[in-house]
Amino acid sequence: MGYKVVVAGATGNVGREMLNILAEREFPVDEIVALASRRSLGTEVSFGDKTLKCQDIERFEFTGWDIALFAIGSEPTKKYAPIAAAAGCVVIDNSSLYRYDPDIPLVVPEVNPEAVEQYKKRNIIANPNCSTAQMVVALKPLHDRARIKRVVVSTYQSVSGAGKEGMDELWNQTKGIYVPGQEVAPKKFPKQIAFNVIPHIDVFLDDGSTKEEWKMVAETKKILDKAIKVTATCVRVPVFVGHSESINIEFEDFLDEHEARDILREAPGVMVIDKREAGGYITPVECVGDYATYISRIRQDSTIDNGINLWCVSDNLRKGAALNAVQIAETLGNRCLKKG
Repeated sequence: MGYKVVVAGATGNVGREMLNILAEREFPVDEIVALASRRSLGTEVSFGDKTLKCQDIERFEFTGWDIALFAIGSEPTKKYAPIAAAAGCVVIDNSSLYRYDPDIPLVVPEVNPEAVEQYKKRNIIANPNCSTAQMVVALKPLHDRARIKRVVVSTYQSVSGAGKEGMDELWNQTKGIYVPGQEVAPKKFPKQIAFNVIPHIDVFLDDGSTKEEWKMVAETKKILDKAIKVTATCVRVPVFVGHSESINIEFEDFLDEHEARDILREAPGVMVIDKREAGGYITPVECVGDYATYISRIRQDSTIDNGINLWCVSDNLRKGAALNAVQIAETLGNRCLKKG
């Protein structure tokens, strides 16, 4: 027996990826429905070799459905997630709304799969921020070996993290630069994104950090270990899909770079591509469409006693969002909702 599955936000980038990944991984689905806002009613989306017509989330009855994958943003989630949860449907939410709620588990299955068992408090599970998800997958096996004290991370985040509008703006600005009179002014981003980098994602906070940077700090502590100190600088770059991160890690105990490489090679969800030669590393364009979190440039940091540097790349629409949500659903099914 399989599950009755809802995908809410099925017309967006992440929602479509959720449907693709459910099909690719042969998630045990008995019945599936695609939901969207009323303006997208009837829009067709693909699920494997099937075509689904989107239904109106406002009129949908969640009773009798097992799992709902939400990719609709915080405001609609605030309205519809409690309705679904009250109807007995477990919500796996991709927005930031519930990530910091102490009664709602924040889960990356390679890191803290046991946390899904806390879902019963509210019938909701939160999916972490895309930049956090890939980083903690890399940190977890190293933390288990040598205990991480501090992480300094700089991100290079693709425009798909800002949705279709972000991707369209990069595309149109790039074209406009080469066509006189067709320049495109910044709208989705605060400055030109084509051929540029912007050290600003989400709103600024009182301490000078941005909310995206704060998310990485708070979520790493909740998922991995509250004792880890994290400082982040998050940057938007002119890449369509794929987030990259330069991560500096300080451990309590010494960890040799060769042992770190071996540990990461054996870690779930991780693929190590690390040759000290031209092209012996992974870049964003090479990770698109893949499930793995790729690690390259593993090396000792000689400026501190117990330091390692590494480069981390992942498809943010997959591991950073849709794949992690589906993995949560798989973990939930295996641990808590077994059927048959």
